[in-house]
Amino acid sequence: MKKIFKIILNTIPRPLLIRLSYWARPILAWVLKGHNYTDPIDGKSFKSFLPYGYGQQRDNVLSPSTLSLERHRLLWLYLKNDTDFFTAEKKVLHFAPEQCFLKRFKNLKNLEYTTTDLRSPIADVKADICNLPFKDNSFDIILCNHVLEHIPNDDKAMQELYRVMKPGGYGIFQIPQDLERAETFEDNSITDRAERAKIFGQYDHVRVYGRDYFAKLRNIGFRVEEVDYTAKLSAEAIKKYCLAPGEIIPVVYK
Repeated sequence: MKKIFKIILNTIPRPLLIRLSYWARPILAWVLKGHNYTDPIDGKSFKSFLPYGYGQQRDNVLSPSTLSLERHRLLWLYLKNDTDFFTAEKKVLHFAPEQCFLKRFKNLKNLEYTTTDLRSPIADVKADICNLPFKDNSFDIILCNHVLEHIPNDDKAMQELYRVMKPGGYGIFQIPQDLERAETFEDNSITDRAERAKIFGQYDHVRVYGRDYFAKLRNIGFRVEEVDYTAKLSAEAIKKYCLAPGEIIPVVYK
């Protein structure tokens, strides 16, 4: 059964997979129901998670119920346990909202919650991250996860994020990051999709961020905390929630 799921997930593009998930998720959740692993976002447990990945797949990472990946579950635990995101009255801007979060965040009565994306039909505001239609100092919290690696002019995007964040506000800007690499790598001369996917991890990524990502954010004006949240969790919790040990959450403050 897992081999069949692996073949399916390797051949279906993620946007189509997400659309299919509206009817497929209940079936997957029923088939894989168990007690080995738990998705902290909805509290449901399974005998295994599903494989996922472009090119080289990772086993046991995709939740059958929420379609969350390691980074989503890590972020949920951080927001739930170490912030007042779920309790304080905040004005939130969420770029390219992830399916596993969208309805849950919308239903939080304490948040004035706005979603934005350039093309997504589910976004509240259609906007270019490099030219946002919001006033200066508008939002207490900004979530912009796995977006900047798609943006050719990421410096301009970061400047816009800084502009619309309130003084004293914070943001979480997760990106695919190679912590073994000191400097970010990009090469616009590579145009073949397969080659770009091999080098950048996905055909529509324009760079591979290195450890200098945090310096780029600081140069914009943000104060940056490089939060290794898995270091605060037990080995049992990391295994239970299927997290990636050592993954850094970039938390920025204005």
